[in-house]
Amino acid sequence: MIDSPDSRRTYQFDRLRALSNGILDSASATFLLLIAVQAFHADALSKSLIVMGSNIGLLMTLWLVPLAARSRATSMQLASILLGIGSLGFAAAALAPALPVLVAGSILAMACANLIIPLLTLIYQRNYPPRARGQFVSRTLVIRVAMAALAGELGGRLLNADIGLFRWMLLVFALAMAGGALAVRKIPSEPLQTTARGARHSPFHAMRFVKTDRTLRFTLLAWMLMGFANLMMLPLRVEFLASPRYGIQLEPQQIALYTIVAPSLVRILLTPVWGRLFDRMNFFAMRIVLNAGFALGTAAFFVGTSAAGLMFGAIVFGASAAGGELAWSLWVTKISPPENVAEYMSVHTFFTGVRGILAPLIAFQLVDTVPIATMGIACAIMIVLASGILIPEWRASRSSHAVQPQ
Repeated sequence: MIDSPDSRRTYQFDRLRALSNGILDSASATFLLLIAVQAFHADALSKSLIVMGSNIGLLMTLWLVPLAARSRATSMQLASILLGIGSLGFAAAALAPALPVLVAGSILAMACANLIIPLLTLIYQRNYPPRARGQFVSRTLVIRVAMAALAGELGGRLLNADIGLFRWMLLVFALAMAGGALAVRKIPSEPLQTTARGARHSPFHAMRFVKTDRTLRFTLLAWMLMGFANLMMLPLRVEFLASPRYGIQLEPQQIALYTIVAPSLVRILLTPVWGRLFDRMNFFAMRIVLNAGFALGTAAFFVGTSAAGLMFGAIVFGASAAGGELAWSLWVTKISPPENVAEYMSVHTFFTGVRGILAPLIAFQLVDTVPIATMGIACAIMIVLASGILIPEWRASRSSHAVQPQ
C-alpha cells in the first residue's frame, strides 16, 4: 500500500511523532487540569486558560499558513521549531512550580502542538495515496491513543501516590514534545506554496473560501455546533469526577480510567475501522453517525453518576472519538483543491480555536448555576442539530458525486 519513498519515510517518522503526541494527549485531556485543581486549587479562570491553550494554537493557524508561505523553510522544519518552543513551556512549568507559570507554560506548549496541524494535513495530502490516506493516518492514531492510555495509567498512578510528583510529569511532557520535534523534522516536505494572490500576505485571505465554497460553509457551521457542545463538556469531565460538589470525588487513577484509559482502549480497537471507512464512505454520512455517538456518550456520562453509567459514557465517547479525530484531521482533503489544502485546514482549525476558547469559559461559568446533567443534555441536543445541517450536504454529495478524495 505504501507506494513511494516519501510515503514510507512519512509513515516511519509520523509513527514516532505519534508516541510523543500520545503523551501530550494525556496532558491536555486530564493531567494539566488535574494538577491545577489538586496541586494548586486553581480558580475558574486559571482552569479555563489551561484548557484553552490547545485552542489558542488552533486560532493562530490562520496566521501560520501565510507565514509558512513567506518562509524559505520547509513545512516540517517550521513544525519542528514550534514543537521545540513548546517543550520549553513545559520545562519552565516543571522548574518553577507556581500556578501562573503552569498556566503560561501549558498555554505555550499546547498552542505550539496544535499550530502545526495544517502543515501535517498538507503532508498527508501530498505524501499519502488518496485511497489509503485514512488507513495510514488511522494507524498512527492507534499508536498515539495507545500511548495516551499508557501515559494515563502511569500518570494516574504517579499522582495517586503523591500529587507533589507533578513536576516530574511536566518534565516528561517537555521531553516528549522535544522528541516530537526531532521526528517531524525527518518527514519529507517542501516550502509551502500557494497560488492564491494575496495569500502570502494576509492571514484572513484564506477566509475567501468560506464565501465561495458552499460545502465548506455549511460543514463549518455544523462543526461549530457539534464542536462547541463537545468542547464545553470535555473539560467538565475532570471537574465532574474530581470536585467534591458532585458527590463523586474520585482518585486521580480512577479519573484517568474514565477520561483517558477506557476511551483510549476503545479508540485503539475502532480507529483502524474508521480509517478504512473514511477512504470508502461518504464523509457526511460518516460525520452524522459520529455525531450520534458523541450525543449519546455526552448525555450518558453526565446523567448517570454510577460506575456503569460513567463507563458506558466513556466507551461511547471513545468509539466516536476514534473516527472523529480522523475525520477532523482529513476531511478538507475530500473537498479542497490540492493546492489549497493548508488554507482550507487553517480556516477549519481557526474556527475550532474560536469555539475552543469560548466553550471552556462558558462551561466553567455556567456550571456554577446550571446543573451539570442539564448542560450535558443541552449539548447532546446541539450535536443532533449539527447533524441536521449536514443531511442536505449528504444528499447533494450522493446525487452529484461531488465529494471525492483529492
